[in-house]
Amino acid sequence: MAVQQTTSQQSSRLARVKRKRSAGMSFIVYGVLGFTLLSVMSLCWFFLTSSGSNVRLMMADTLITTQHREWAKYLIGSTELQKRVEAYWKQFDEMGDEKDKGFVEIEPNSPLTPVVAKKDLVTIEPISGSNFKGQLVTISDPKKLRIAVPEKAGKGEKVSSMVKRTGAILGVNGGGFIDPNWEGNGFQPEGIVISGGKIFYNDKGMNGTVQVVGIDKEGRMIAGKYKVSELVEMGVQEAVSFSPRFIVNGVGQIKSQADGWGIAPRTSMAQTKDGSILFAIIDGRQKHSIGATLYDVQQIFLEHGAVTAANLDGGASTVLVHKNEIINKPSSEYGERYLPTAWLLFDHPETANIKNVWEGLDIRKIDPSKW
Repeated sequence: MAVQQTTSQQSSRLARVKRKRSAGMSFIVYGVLGFTLLSVMSLCWFFLTSSGSNVRLMMADTLITTQHREWAKYLIGSTELQKRVEAYWKQFDEMGDEKDKGFVEIEPNSPLTPVVAKKDLVTIEPISGSNFKGQLVTISDPKKLRIAVPEKAGKGEKVSSMVKRTGAILGVNGGGFIDPNWEGNGFQPEGIVISGGKIFYNDKGMNGTVQVVGIDKEGRMIAGKYKVSELVEMGVQEAVSFSPRFIVNGVGQIKSQADGWGIAPRTSMAQTKDGSILFAIIDGRQKHSIGATLYDVQQIFLEHGAVTAANLDGGASTVLVHKNEIINKPSSEYGERYLPTAWLLFDHPETANIKNVWEGLDIRKIDPSKW
């Protein structure tokens, strides 16, 4: 009798084990089927619906602003990638055409000028959005800004080094540069560099046109597309090349997030009606801050009264240095980049020791990839 009970118990246990295995296999099979179905539905949404396409294009634009630009072809295809890049550059170029109507009103330095409360030369306040965190810098006197360049030929210089070396109060990264495979030495700018009213670098010739971000002798911000000879005639004192200019005569040129050139770390510059210069420095590609679109930056500037605004080099170049400390968190795992230009703030900019590092060099022979 005991043997029969034992055999019966064993049979029962085996049956339970088989049922559990069967249930387990069913769970796995249904799980795989569910995951496959969900993946197919997600892919259909991602590639076949308007909302999914908007997300896909935003992701592609974000990749286009990084050193992994080619990865965007897996989202939109190689042909569409090329079309999108060309369309953006065409749009940016056109955004530089409209002429400034002179909305900025800078008080002349005169004994007859009414005495007003003195503003702080520099203030820094936090800014944030759904995807980003950063800093908004306000410079009350635009004439206190200078373009700095590296001290030694052959490679760029970190903005923190430029600030410390020159005794500047504050530093922000400047214009674009030739950067082969995003591994360049940061020494060769693109377009033009003007510092202290002198042309330090010019790869376009006097009749060539450049997208410029600068300040003239009266302290007005100059941004957009100009001939180099025009910049000289206008008395531009400080300038670098970058684009686009996205606020023109108080009107934002970027109509929506979809046209905002992806999500990335940003450095942009603006001017308000009273002449104050604004810099937006926004972290990106990190947990605390994914990054911002140019539309995000445009809206921040408009809320602060900007009448002119333009983009500066961003991405891994974005950096803000104040009192010899890096205020933001650069996105590169290696820290600050070596750069050819920076906007520096001085109490007495006329005494700043900034020399032309490209003087006497044949710029056609510069190797921007050689460290």
